Amino acid sequence: MIAAKQIADLITLSRGLLWIVFAWIGLTYGRTALPAISLLMLYSWFSDLADGLIARRSRLKYHTWLGDHDLEVDMSVAAGLLVYLSLSGYFPLLLSLIYFLFWALLFKRFGLLRSYGMLFQAPVYAAIIWIALLEAQPYGLLMVIYLIGAIIFTWPRFPAEVIPGFLRGLKGDK
Repeated sequence: MIAAKQIADLITLSRGLLWIVFAWIGLTYGRTALPAISLLMLYSWFSDLADGLIARRSRLKYHTWLGDHDLEVDMSVAAGLLVYLSLSGYFPLLLSLIYFLFWALLFKRFGLLRSYGMLFQAPVYAAIIWIALLEAQPYGLLMVIYLIGAIIFTWPRFPAEVIPGFLRGLKGDK
């Protein structure tokens, strides 16, 4: 019998493989694939929300490797998206390399803190939303609508846990 955690892990794994898809699309299709990239980002965000909900509702309480590395999976999506943005000519390759180097040094110095992982992702996601709003407006609007909906859907948890946890993480508190 398949447990809810296993389903959540399969969803997480599918999201984790997106970095390869983003790089491949950037190499082969470039800017013409922006609508597809936007839809894949929507899938990524939705699957991140869904796998967390499924895992938390599981009757069996245990840890899995993928569940324990959800942040790294999310960061790999952002890294793959940044590779797409570079390969498609939206960002200069040197800028992306500097960005990766900066974060690599920060993570080496402080470890992989959740708040820093979230900060690593935020500018990349903001960039794809902005670019989609400019060049593929319906898809950019879909992303904005999704994010607003996700905040509303998770509202009791978002202001009570996510924001304070993020701020505590920036201060170095547990």
